[in-house]
Amino acid sequence: MADIIQLLPESIANQIAAGEVIQRPASVVKELMENSIDAHANSIVLTIRDSGKTLIQVSDNGIGMSETDARMCFERHATSKIKNAQDLFMIKTMGFRGEAMASIASIAHVMLKTRKEGEELGTEIVIHGSEIKKQEYCQTHVGTVIAVKNLFYNVPARRKFLKKDSTEFNHILEEFKRVALVHPEIRFQLIHNDNEIYHLTAGNLRQRLVAIFGKNLNEQLVPIEEDTDVVKIDGYIAKPEASKKTRGDQFLFVNHRFIKSGYLNHAIKTGYDNLLADDEYPFYVLNLQIDPDRIDINIHPTKQEVKFEDERLIYNYIRVTVKHSLAKYSITPTLDFEKDLSFDTVYNETGSKNIAMPVKPGISIDERRAKRKEIESWSNLYREIQEDGSAMIPDSENEHITLPSTASLIDEEGKKTEELSSGKPYQIHNKYIISQIRSGFIIIDQHNAHERILYERFLKAFDGQKLGVQQMLFPTTIEFDQAKVQVLQDLIPDLLQLGIKVEHFGQNSFIVHGVTPGLEDKDFSVLLEKIIEQYLDNIKLDLGVQESLALSMAIHSAVKGGKQLEIEEMQHLLDDLFATENPYTSPSGKKCFITYELNDIEKQF
Repeated sequence: MADIIQLLPESIANQIAAGEVIQRPASVVKELMENSIDAHANSIVLTIRDSGKTLIQVSDNGIGMSETDARMCFERHATSKIKNAQDLFMIKTMGFRGEAMASIASIAHVMLKTRKEGEELGTEIVIHGSEIKKQEYCQTHVGTVIAVKNLFYNVPARRKFLKKDSTEFNHILEEFKRVALVHPEIRFQLIHNDNEIYHLTAGNLRQRLVAIFGKNLNEQLVPIEEDTDVVKIDGYIAKPEASKKTRGDQFLFVNHRFIKSGYLNHAIKTGYDNLLADDEYPFYVLNLQIDPDRIDINIHPTKQEVKFEDERLIYNYIRVTVKHSLAKYSITPTLDFEKDLSFDTVYNETGSKNIAMPVKPGISIDERRAKRKEIESWSNLYREIQEDGSAMIPDSENEHITLPSTASLIDEEGKKTEELSSGKPYQIHNKYIISQIRSGFIIIDQHNAHERILYERFLKAFDGQKLGVQQMLFPTTIEFDQAKVQVLQDLIPDLLQLGIKVEHFGQNSFIVHGVTPGLEDKDFSVLLEKIIEQYLDNIKLDLGVQESLALSMAIHSAVKGGKQLEIEEMQHLLDDLFATENPYTSPSGKKCFITYELNDIEKQF
């Protein structure tokens, strides 16, 4: 019987490695930019065409490569970072596995030009799908230029599954920001389809944050700086009011390498104590500097996960450092850490003092937290009603609380189950609407109900029932960071159908000329930013563009809990809710109303 086990050809082995390292154009951007940083470049230019599908080019002024090194960099497992097995656990540079360039060259057309200082001529190499097409001397500047064209040209299945250009470009922007944020001392430039997106001059981290995320962030930044025998933590967090409902602008680095860690993200959020709601996420850019002996970064192909020697200790350091910084800048009540008995001092294994660590709660409740408690008081009552119906809501006007006579409850099969009584609805805590029905009463969540109404209205707008736009007397100019500019440009025609007339005003500026009635009182910069963020999250769930935009608009345009409504507004809300196709749940999947039967209420007495 013939032998059946054989060695894979080098080209196929490289493509398998590429499957681990190169998932999309952004993966190439990450690898090439990190190589430039390892080459000690202080100026890096990233040029993109067609969101990386046609061209990804990185040019730097680093130390360059010799002719031999230029050829060797395309070999598998060829690296300048590792001499022996022990070096795997002492890595302080970015790339080191020696697979990136070989992987990229196996699935694209690659051109490299490089020259070292003191050499008259550089080296040019052209590779197509792991096959060397050209290697010769050339004229080029000191440093390296690598151009990657036609990514996945020989792996059509991978190319077919790439997302639309705006989505892929957004991933590229994320990788670009990660590298640029942790290296503010380096000048970066990003050019997409001949348009300069970013021109970041060298400076400090605060200047880099403002250059990327906009000048409005500057006033929200709280510096973080803590140096212990175990870890050094530095960077910035943002004040609680800058938090968002979606994850996104959260950057955690270990030894200048971006990582993902839900455990440490939780530590940062916990440091905010009760200043953030459960569904709010803070902005932060933090770098942890740790002895490489204490971490293992070889547990994931993309090196975005790290295993710590003592993860619990790192967690506590981060949590308390965030808490201290917020207190120091008067974001939370100031504590006397020397006298507060709720804090103990933690010592490392050498016996030296590191930092005060909280053992039990010791922070008094400030006005912000007191207000939150007041809001939560209704939530607790509401929860009790759900559980046993024992807590009843008083009718202060001693009148029947009812719904408009035009509304009726429809069961899931579309049959009318009960006519709703006529009379006035009643709002409690500016969040819930109570109305009587013949068999008892119902409680309506005004935000969830309005979200359902708007969602169906926006979907119908895409089906031809275009919403009218009312021209604004004074158009509003707003600015976005570059990560959102391309997305908003793509959405302009769809937004017009939904009643928002937006025009791109060049660079990162847009003008809102008009909106559909009902949106006039919105803060358009906040509204559009939240719509974009929610839209991108929906796209990740593979929702269609129009469905994603309708959902995003509904979530962020709906009346919020806490807004007082007039009787007429409540009646319109209830009429519109029970005229929808699905009045039971919001498009986010939350209940719009809950029914309580008289029989169940009577049992409580």
